[in-house]
Amino acid sequence: MLDATVLADLPGTRGDVRRDVVFTFSFVTWQAAARRGWFMPEDRLAKALVSHHRVRRVLVCDLMRSLPIKLVRDLLTPARERAEFPAGERARLVQPVRLRWRDPTSLGGVRRMAAAYDHALARAVARGGLREPAVITAHPLLAGFAECAWARAVTYYAIDDWAASPTHRRWWPAYRESFAAARVRRRRVAAVSRTLLERLAPTGPGVVIPNGLLPSEWIGDPTPPAWQRDLLRPLLLYVGTLDSRLDVPALLAIARARPEATVVLVGTLLEPAHLAPLRAEPNIEIHSQLSRSAVTGLIRVADVGLIPHARSPLTEAMSPLKLYEYLAGGLPVVAVDLPPLRGVDSRVLLVGAGGGDGYPSAVNAALALGPARENERLTFVQTNSWDARHERLLDLALA
Repeated sequence: MLDATVLADLPGTRGDVRRDVVFTFSFVTWQAAARRGWFMPEDRLAKALVSHHRVRRVLVCDLMRSLPIKLVRDLLTPARERAEFPAGERARLVQPVRLRWRDPTSLGGVRRMAAAYDHALARAVARGGLREPAVITAHPLLAGFAECAWARAVTYYAIDDWAASPTHRRWWPAYRESFAAARVRRRRVAAVSRTLLERLAPTGPGVVIPNGLLPSEWIGDPTPPAWQRDLLRPLLLYVGTLDSRLDVPALLAIARARPEATVVLVGTLLEPAHLAPLRAEPNIEIHSQLSRSAVTGLIRVADVGLIPHARSPLTEAMSPLKLYEYLAGGLPVVAVDLPPLRGVDSRVLLVGAGGGDGYPSAVNAALALGPARENERLTFVQTNSWDARHERLLDLALA
């Protein structure tokens, strides 16, 4: 079942119902979420649950880590760099550990890991006095393998198609088995795109909940990095992970068609060899990851937002956060034509198959559009807020 139609079939979805909740991250911890600026969907959700009006008590659960590695990292992390969890009567942080150094890849090892995590959560639930908590997990292996017999219901928050991620290839068979188990258990699914929801094919209720925005980040004066003042204009911007999902020929075509412009790529460089051809172009600049305020500031002063992703099973299932952020900053957007990007906003110009030649003309059309009117920009921000997204997710998970 897809989208909001399932919510009418679920009892107890009223906004005034308060329930206990257990939330588990995917492959990060509370500290890691804080270090990256709380900008990913699971980070936003974890932070919101701590004080959400529909949550009575909550356990926020880190990724299960190796105890020796955890001890070393905790020892080496200065106190000033630690993000304090707002622990109290209402919220607790659970940090499950194991002795094993590496994550298992065999199906048997993965099942044992999920069972150990499940037992750790059950003990934490009992100690915290939670009653029939609703589980929301962003971890693809816990989604199906964790029994969670102590829970009222389990919802898998699918923020990516991990079974299509090249960096997770060793776990693809385990992910597929977990998703099959989730179907047997009739687990609920909130997926960031319709494509991803259809791939997961839940037998229980499912909804599509795209990525969203924190309005406070998009109101007020922008604070871009100082180096942007020296760039040639127009400024054509890509913000995100710098890896093989980027269509290098498309970026080269854009830069060569607009030699007076600057194409700026900002993010964590994971695959330098893939992006190496871009370094020879005089009007392409690659910058390392920025703070959240610098990212939002840079978007606010750019001219066009770019999403030149290569087509792959991974990108076809994404809900690019950058799409919403570009539009929040008032930018016209030039993007590859993929299902999750269609119908979001009329200022998104999509480039079809074989799009290398189509990107320069789409950039020209985007520049002709210019920035959005301020009232339109702010309306988009409010309409696509994380608060609204979380209400829909909780309608599903707490029923």
